Amino acid sequence: MAINLHFADPDTIHNIVNRRGDFQRPTKELKLLELYGPCISTAKWDDWPRHRKVMATPFNETIMKFVWEESVRQTKGMVQLWASASTTGVASYQKDTRTLSLNVLAATGFRKLYDFRGSTEPIIDEIGSYRDSLQTVLDNIILLMLVPFRVLCMMPGNWARIGNAGIVFKQHMAKMLDDEITALNQGKSGSGGIMSTFVRAADMHRADHENSKKGLSIDEIFGNPFVINFAGHDTTANTLAFAMLLLAAYLEVQDWLAAESATVTRGQPVEACDYKEIFPRLERCRAVIYETLRLYPPVPALPSIASNGTQKLDVGDGTLCIPEGTNLTVNLRAMQVHPQYWSDGVAWRPSRWILGPAPADSPTAEQLSKEQFFVPSKQIFFPWGEGPQICPGKKFAEVETVAVMAYLFKAHRLEVKKHTGETDSEVRKRIDDCLDDMDLEMLVRLRDAYRVTLICEEA
Repeated sequence: MAINLHFADPDTIHNIVNRRGDFQRPTKELKLLELYGPCISTAKWDDWPRHRKVMATPFNETIMKFVWEESVRQTKGMVQLWASASTTGVASYQKDTRTLSLNVLAATGFRKLYDFRGSTEPIIDEIGSYRDSLQTVLDNIILLMLVPFRVLCMMPGNWARIGNAGIVFKQHMAKMLDDEITALNQGKSGSGGIMSTFVRAADMHRADHENSKKGLSIDEIFGNPFVINFAGHDTTANTLAFAMLLLAAYLEVQDWLAAESATVTRGQPVEACDYKEIFPRLERCRAVIYETLRLYPPVPALPSIASNGTQKLDVGDGTLCIPEGTNLTVNLRAMQVHPQYWSDGVAWRPSRWILGPAPADSPTAEQLSKEQFFVPSKQIFFPWGEGPQICPGKKFAEVETVAVMAYLFKAHRLEVKKHTGETDSEVRKRIDDCLDDMDLEMLVRLRDAYRVTLICEEA
């Protein structure tokens, strides 16, 4: 039996997050993430900075223009497919947002370019390609964490297919690594993706072989790209799925976004606009994402464990003496809806993130320029984590999701396909029931998104 303490007090949480040596990640429990090798998520604190330095390098401002452009390209493909199904409705917005997110990450991080393919389109190569082998791995992540690939391959039918996908994905990573090494040895610049950074990290690790405190080993180079795909793909995809369903319930918020997108783009197509000019001005699009993350954080709680002896922790007017080995849980969702810090905290209201709001309909460029994004205390809102262990992909996720919002709602609207004889109140209840029906399979997600079918039409 173990003791687990849950916290939703901002001051206490700030103390826990920043005392990284006293309250460390439960690395033993996280070992399951080492599907392909040791990684940043399972590294002990004294070894964590080495992983972080390498992981943060490719997620810099220089790639954000590419993230924006690829996100817009993928959204364009998704919207074309959705709009063509205006009679039957979108087959699976949850699966489609996963495809979009996977394609953006594959292109940006690993220079694997794919056109958008909807959930109803025929599968061309379910296992052999990088994207499809990775998708199969991510779709069956818990099984693959528990059963070795080679064991699954010896089993019949679908089991063998899943095990084979796990093997093929590692083969893709190995080939990308070999290709980068060859390019760099020939004096070329390489792909410019994440693997280029990892090859340099491998060289540093070999040069520092005596103490191994620099760069990454080959096993770690396989482990970390998988974690990037897992953490950077499903987190964004699930957030977009929640946002699509919420926006279909709040048609006025779609109009609110459209007014901003039309004004900021000045009549030009979103794909023709410059990232550096347009992204900082799409505050309403960002507000939708932040409000969705507030209510539906992909990781609703952050675990840690008391380390290095008994630790004292101030909580309100008292002090807790926490024995070494005690589990602590930072309850993000409880804190992010707490009425002491959030007015009407359980309501989805993106406008709460905009200070000095312009008129909802047809705002002028001058009026929009005066809107300011509300920046809450880092002690009450940090869905990407906080302190030294903040997610290096935060800006990546923001750019991708804002691009999706800006493109989709500039010229299109989402609504729920009604059942025969269904009233507006019954539709709303069905949406609410779908939103309330969540599970936690590694990350928070809709358990049964199929109960609500969306229709996408031109505005």
